[in-house]
Amino acid sequence: MPEVRVAQASDAEQVAALMIAFRNHIGRDRPTDGEFRRTVEALLEDPSTEFLLAATGVCQLRYRLSVWTATEDCWLEDLYVTEEARGTGVGRALIEAAFERARTRGCKRIQLDVADDNTRAIDVYRAAGFGMDGDTRLITRRL
Repeated sequence: MPEVRVAQASDAEQVAALMIAFRNHIGRDRPTDGEFRRTVEALLEDPSTEFLLAATGVCQLRYRLSVWTATEDCWLEDLYVTEEARGTGVGRALIEAAFERARTRGCKRIQLDVADDNTRAIDVYRAAGFGMDGDTRLITRRL
């Protein structure tokens, strides 16, 4: 299983580089590289945000208190694995690490959304135990 760890402030450049690669992968040109770097640095200082880091992938987690569970919910904001690392277990390792981090914080569920046409990601999320919530793109897994 690939090594995954919680990113620290000293990892800002690596996290930003992977997020920039994600932006490029989905065909966007905004935010700028500089905006990504500044925002990653700020989020690494935010106690409601964590980045999980693998050598070839990154996952951003956001936490917020939910009235429905009376605990924090975890939102899997972004997950990106480099093209050459897809299919090697990096994505699954990041997801499993996200589950563990969310459980550690006392979360009762973890949620995400995914583009309808991103069938590869949908398959990965479903294999990890996520299920669709109605007709939306929101996917939830109870922890």
